[in-house]
Amino acid sequence: MTIAEAQHIVDTWIKENGVRYFNELTNMAILTEEVGEVARIMARQYGEQSFKKSDEGKQLPNELADVLFVLICIANQTGIDLTEALRKNLEKKTARDSDRHKQNEKLK
Repeated sequence: MTIAEAQHIVDTWIKENGVRYFNELTNMAILTEEVGEVARIMARQYGEQSFKKSDEGKQLPNELADVLFVLICIANQTGIDLTEALRKNLEKKTARDSDRHKQNEKLK
């Protein structure tokens, strides 16, 4: 699935199942909440924290998909073409950082 297809699929899902988009501020709060759930899993699976009973059933792929879903919702409701935004962002990063990381002694 392309990014554009994902944006269309999410938009259709919202209209058919979600009634309407939550407002932008609500979706920003939901995105923050979902990123927090990813951080919780990362801290336990790859970091030094241990899992708790309340963490059972939480899976990184599902939580990352939740983040992506809400991010796509925000893009859709604010009129952002994520394909084009990502393309431009990669161009910016390439122009700015094409040699920066190669010269970073910490990465060698």
